[in-house]
Amino acid sequence: MTDARKVRDRYNAAFNLHDLDALLRTVSPAGVTVSPEGLSQGHEELASYLEEFWEAFPDIHTVVVESFDVGDVAIDELVMVGTHKGPYMLPDGQVIEATGRPVALRCCYVCTIENGLIVSLRLYFDQSELRAQLGFPCQ
Repeated sequence: MTDARKVRDRYNAAFNLHDLDALLRTVSPAGVTVSPEGLSQGHEELASYLEEFWEAFPDIHTVVVESFDVGDVAIDELVMVGTHKGPYMLPDGQVIEATGRPVALRCCYVCTIENGLIVSLRLYFDQSELRAQLGFPCQ
């Protein structure tokens, strides 16, 4: 198992437990996270994003389908599974209030690790798929 995989697995375990402190210990203080929802730089912005996401989906967890490592890069194909129980803000600022709907969102994480910490975390998922699962398909 590569060092990159060990760090990524610790991140994933902390995400599934909603343990923000443990999760942030896997990320560089200057780390950058990019997702369809936007960009966050540093611990404060990442923490804010995750707290809002966990409020919207309080039971969200990941199920890893495939994992790949190439040097200092860890890649995971996974499914995020949970229930929409709180407000969720779309990238355009629209807020979808709790629907109670289940979600099973196919995602891909690409993480670059330096000195035992995530310096770049890129999350990819289909926003149209998420909107449709929440009952708000794109128009």
